[in-house]
This record gives sequence, structure tokens and C-alpha cells, in this order.
Amino acid sequence: MSKKSNLKPIVIALGVTFAVSLGGYMIAAGMVKHEQDAETHIKWGYAKIIQSDYAGAMADSSRAIELDPDNAQAYYTRGVANSNLGDPRGAIADCNRAIKLKPDYAEAYGCRGLAKYKLGDHDGAIADYDRAIKLKPNYAIAYNNRGVAKSNLGDHRGAIADCDRAIKLKSHYADAYGCRGTAKYKLDDIHGAIADYSRVIELKPDYADAYHNRGLAKSNLGDHRGTIADFDKVIELESYSAETYYTRGVANSNLGDHRGAIADCSRAIKLKPDYVEAYGCRGLAKYKLGDHDGAIADFDKAIRFDPKNVVIYNNRGFAKAALGDYRGAIADYDRAIELDPGYANAYNNRGNAKFVLDDHDGAEADRKRAVELDPALKDR
Repeated sequence: MSKKSNLKPIVIALGVTFAVSLGGYMIAAGMVKHEQDAETHIKWGYAKIIQSDYAGAMADSSRAIELDPDNAQAYYTRGVANSNLGDPRGAIADCNRAIKLKPDYAEAYGCRGLAKYKLGDHDGAIADYDRAIKLKPNYAIAYNNRGVAKSNLGDHRGAIADCDRAIKLKSHYADAYGCRGTAKYKLDDIHGAIADYSRVIELKPDYADAYHNRGLAKSNLGDHRGTIADFDKVIELESYSAETYYTRGVANSNLGDHRGAIADCSRAIKLKPDYVEAYGCRGLAKYKLGDHDGAIADFDKAIRFDPKNVVIYNNRGFAKAALGDYRGAIADYDRAIELDPGYANAYNNRGNAKFVLDDHDGAEADRKRAVELDPALKDR
């Protein structure tokens, strides 16, 4: 399996916090008592947001709206609660109302931008962050979130610029380092990505996503021991997934610990029974331990879930050849080449199988084609 196939797309948790600035919305002298009571409920709602009691924040902000239907902060605070409770459409509706009441409400644009992002409307999110930043040029959260949205649209350089600005405004902003690290990773600046993820870990030592992403980046550099150390930490923090075990399994296999690879891939499969790559990794580890039948069984399962996986056909062919089933091996190499006519290894392996079956002309033709596609195979 190629190094590239061992990597999964990097995922970064937004971890965004909302800037609820109660002091910026002053109570005018002489307001009647029911409006003061509304402000009290807003303050309670904000306190509950800080404590992650979003249902309680929803109740308080809704009560504030009942008491004062024209209070922009009440709608904004409820929008924050809605967003954190998984109701981005409700958050957008509340932020729309807050903005209508207070058109220069930067935080409401920021909250609405994040809700749009969660709905997959990245362009709409960026437009709201643009507006928030115009109203509040030092709004670090808006720069970070705009960077995340840009990265999701493929504008990784724009994402880095936004994250740079967020970090300049807020030097200990872990999420901004994480966002920038992901953008660098996608631009193949792997060393830069690792540096940013390491900074996240300095700021948040228990941030499992940062260890996860750094581990993937290290894997891309061939630092298998570093990968294992980072994924060990993810598992220690009990934030593991099937991918965590799979990636550690790949690293173990690359270090020659095939039994460790099998154990990790088995855990990955238990968590995700249709995990094609984990079956492929486990099959390859079994092959290297001489368990060719077990390898073929894993490759069979992988193909059942992904009938067009070129690498798995090639690897199953190799395992069949090890058992002396050269015709079965050739059938697998044929299928790999049919799916990817440029797959040099499959031509090389098929040539070897044909040679054993005394098809010397076929073997020579396949080997010639393999070298044309990958000159490094000439001396193998």
C-alpha cells in the first residue's frame, strides 16, 4: 500500500467560541423594570453558555425576548445557544433578527457566519465574516473562522493569511494555529503543519485533534515512530476513532511490527466494519507474517466493500502467487491493470507470474511496460 493511500483527509475541529460582549450594549437610564429584567436573563444566558449549558442559555434568552422583544442581544445570545445545540437554521433566524435590530452587531454576523458554515454555505459564511471584520477589524474569531471557510473552499493561502491575522491579534489562539496547520498540510508544507499542530498542543495539551492531525502529518513524512506516539496520545485521551487505530497500524507495519499492526487494524474494523483500508493493512501485515490465507481473506473482504480498489487486487494477487496460485494471481493483476492501466507494480507482478508459468514472451512484455511506467523497477 502506498504512503499516500495510508493517509485520510485531515480534519480539524473548529472549537470556536463566541464573543458575547454584554458590556457593549448599555441599559439607558430610565428604562422600565421589565427591560432590566430582560438584561438580567441575557447575563444569565451568557453565563450558561460559558458553562456549556446551552439548553439553560436558550431558556434564559427566550425569556429575555418575551420581556423585551426588541433586544438585539437577547436574539444573539439565543442564536449562540441554537448553534451549539445543533440548530444552525434557528441560529440564523435569531442572528437575522439581532442584525435587523442592531445593523452594526459584529458578533451577530460572526454567529450567523458559523451557522451558515455548519450548513455547508461557505460562501455565505465568508460574506458574514467579511462584514463582521469590517465592523470590528480586530475580531480574531472572525478571521479564524473565515480562514476555516476559505480552506474548505480550497483557498488555503487565503486561509493562512486569515489565521496569521488571528494569531497576530491573539497570540495564544490555539484554533487559529490548528486552522493554519491544516491549510499548510493541504499545500504540502508538512513541516509547517507539524510546527503549527505542535503549537496547538503547547497551548492545549489535551487537544486530541491536534495530536491526530500531527500524527497524520508525521506519517506523510515517514516518521512512523512519531506517528505512533501521537496516536498513542489520542487513544490515551479517549478521543480515538477507527482511523486512529488504522493509522497507528500502518505506522506499526512500516516499522516491522506486523502483529501490532494486526491488533490495531482489528480494533479499527471492530469500530468500522466496512473499513476497506483497515482490511487492506491487516491483510498486508498477515502476508508479511506468512499467513497468506489470512491475507487473502482480508483482501476478499476489502474487495467486497470496494470492488474497484486497485491496490487490494494487486496485493491479493501477490498473496495468491505466494501460495502457488499463479493463474489466480494473474487474474487479480489483470483486474488491477483494467482499473488502472498505469499501475506499474501490477505489470511487474504479472510478468513474474507469467514467467513462472513459462509464458516468457508475456513476462517480457509486462516487465518492459512496468519499467516504462516506473523506471525504478528496472533493477528489481
